[in-house]
Amino acid sequence: MFADRLKKLRLSHKLTQQDMADYLGISRQGYAKYEKEESQPDFDTLKKLSSKFDVSIDYLLTGNEHSSSPEEMWKEFLDPKTQIFFKDLMDAPEEKIEELIRFWEFIKERDEK
Repeated sequence: MFADRLKKLRLSHKLTQQDMADYLGISRQGYAKYEKEESQPDFDTLKKLSSKFDVSIDYLLTGNEHSSSPEEMWKEFLDPKTQIFFKDLMDAPEEKIEELIRFWEFIKERDEK
């Protein structure tokens, strides 16, 4: 989970929460919320974190050390409007997801014509 990876990285670099907050330009409490899963950093903050710890955004979010998705994908995925859509989608029953996929395929087909 993101919070665990973030804390582990911070500790392995012998940094305090205050060190990280100063680096990110936020309050210590704001940073602590990331490690407690009370808040999720935006794309720019994730980019700074990945740079600080020399890991990919993929690793921070998924724990996968062997993949590196394009930053543009993460930027789009982490956009607040997109997050609302995916949050609702994650909570949807399977039949609604299937219906949404069929609807999306219809839209793509229509736009190709």
